[in-house]
Amino acid sequence: MDQADHASTLQPVRIAGTGSYLPEKILTNHDLEKLVETSDEWITSRTGIKERRIAADGESTSDLATNAARKALEQADIAPEDVQLIIVATITPDTLTPATACYVQEKLGAHGAVAFDVSAACSGFLYAMELAKSLIATGGRTNALIIGAEKLSAFVNWSDRNTCVLFGDGAGAAVLVPSENGGGRILSSHLGTDGRQTELLNIPGGGSCCPITIENADQQLATLAMQGREVFKHAVNAMKRASEHAIETAHLTAGDIDLVIPHQANLRIIDAIVDRLEIPKDNVFINLEKYGNTSAAAVAIALDEANRQGRIKSGDHILLVAFGAGLTWASAAIKW
Repeated sequence: MDQADHASTLQPVRIAGTGSYLPEKILTNHDLEKLVETSDEWITSRTGIKERRIAADGESTSDLATNAARKALEQADIAPEDVQLIIVATITPDTLTPATACYVQEKLGAHGAVAFDVSAACSGFLYAMELAKSLIATGGRTNALIIGAEKLSAFVNWSDRNTCVLFGDGAGAAVLVPSENGGGRILSSHLGTDGRQTELLNIPGGGSCCPITIENADQQLATLAMQGREVFKHAVNAMKRASEHAIETAHLTAGDIDLVIPHQANLRIIDAIVDRLEIPKDNVFINLEKYGNTSAAAVAIALDEANRQGRIKSGDHILLVAFGAGLTWASAAIKW
């Protein structure tokens, strides 16, 4: 079977429902002024962030994920017991093992589902989408629940003003099903990785390479560390290339894109990307100011909000694009 014959046997896949969940607690820039040497003006001018959500004591990543998942399943009209696949994208798992997806399966009561995690940082939700789409397209599963969920507040160094102002907690989810018709059809997708840049954004401690011990516990090695300027440069270039790849593979042009939903990390990055793609800023969905960078959850939360707010209309072409530690990047073109 040649490539064309193989492609013709694949089932089209669409998004049947979306959901999101944000913790109740709000941490504003003015609140952060009491924790570190910073200011609302400094944070806003450099990032576009005004506030972020913080999980409650005892509220885990799987709790956030489960709440978002329930909303997506309800919109898709699929019962938890009928879910066949659960993929959770996260870098802040409940435990190193088992996977956070296993906890979500139990909390949902989706005991018939295969469940596992993916770790691709801020690109994770789109990595999960590609995996789920592939399994459905080949007939391996008839539906999938994909979730991006993070409790980044548990991995932030609250004394580092360069990173603690950036991140927040939350979760977003989507349900994928095979479908010839209906909104949300995934037209194309693209994934990329550059492992040469692992040092630019990471959590250096807590793994097998650098376990946390009594001797190093005070060094806060199990918190996020970032080389901001280098990350910015790579993010803009990689997200532009990923966007162009998804658009071209879907046989579209930048002018056909009705709404861009980018990773919500930094307003300057978003502005730089849309300028290079020559897409009007009115065609870009941004909720960064409310939630900060929620890593794997960011694109998923934004997709759900855009969907529920009516920003996406039937027939619209949507571009999702993300970039994260690894370095990783991903994109997808969708016809709603």
